[in-house]
Amino acid sequence: MGRGSPDCAFLLCLAFLLPPSAPASIGPGESPLAPAMFILGDSLVDNGNNNFIPSIARANYLPYGIDVGSPTGRFCNGLTVVDFGASFLGLPFPPPYLSLLPHGRKMVQGVNYASAAAGILDETGKHYGARVTFNGQIQLFETTVRTQLPLLIPDPAVMSEHLAKSVFIINIGSNDYINNYLLPNTYTSSHVYSREAFADLLIEKFSQQLKRLYQLGARKMVLVGIGPLGCIPSQLSAVNGNGSCVERVNTLVSTFNQRLVPLMNTLNTSLPGCFFVYQNIYNTFNDMVQNPSKYGFKVANNACCGSGRYGGMMSCLPLQTPCNVRDQYIFWDSFHPTQAANAIIAGRCYSTSGTDCYPITVTELAKI
Repeated sequence: MGRGSPDCAFLLCLAFLLPPSAPASIGPGESPLAPAMFILGDSLVDNGNNNFIPSIARANYLPYGIDVGSPTGRFCNGLTVVDFGASFLGLPFPPPYLSLLPHGRKMVQGVNYASAAAGILDETGKHYGARVTFNGQIQLFETTVRTQLPLLIPDPAVMSEHLAKSVFIINIGSNDYINNYLLPNTYTSSHVYSREAFADLLIEKFSQQLKRLYQLGARKMVLVGIGPLGCIPSQLSAVNGNGSCVERVNTLVSTFNQRLVPLMNTLNTSLPGCFFVYQNIYNTFNDMVQNPSKYGFKVANNACCGSGRYGGMMSCLPLQTPCNVRDQYIFWDSFHPTQAANAIIAGRCYSTSGTDCYPITVTELAKI
């Protein structure tokens, strides 16, 4: 896919894969539920930013993207949760920020700043090389607000209202565990901080970062919790077990998640005009792994594309042959869900009947 070209394969895929309540596109005369969607986070939502930086955390090669025609930089066989989410809101997929330079007209309807290997902490993921840290993504958003959007929306009041009505998806924190705290030979964090102290550190930093986004004009923000990282193939491959989730790891991330809702409630009451929503992906994803047939899956702990035990010792390599029936797998590679799993996660938060978002769904948030 070239810069600025329409994502035709993705749109064709959406027509067949979106849940019935999610529009594949906006028809004549229809308006999106929100004027724009801005995405910040890590590889779970990166749609190509790492293609443009010197990082080994990249997915710009086959078989990534195999089910949508070509690799784009998404760490998946197809669509991510936010791709499905954008369609629920009637918006195009927000383009990766680094693909827009120097021309940014598309950013009026949203931008994706996410970067694989990024974390709340600046040091997280440094062993992968370059990545746009969460702080760095906020700086890019500030550039958007200060110097780029004003060229497209000259009236400051109109731009302020545009940002206030837009939806911000923030999916960050997983790497602070799997690419920091859980790598004691590379990072010192687990030697310095207890489980509780590390979660407190992340929440304190995260709170400051969210307030910075608020100062820049963000008002409707979705905070995505961390999934059960003890169930991903990379963690399963590191222990001598029977394929069951690594409870120690799940306990670590649960400690962080338990602090997110109180943080959300605090920010909702202390920042005038804001509305935070918490997306609890942990429970649904954990249930998927424990009861795969309930969701239409047959393989709960093996990566569709990977090497070694559970496909988790080495992630999907260039031109590696993946599994044949990919919608029967929960995990695409060592770390990331398949498109089929992403569709379920999106539907349970974005649709009006979604149960994984608190206190309201993202669709309801967009309508406020």
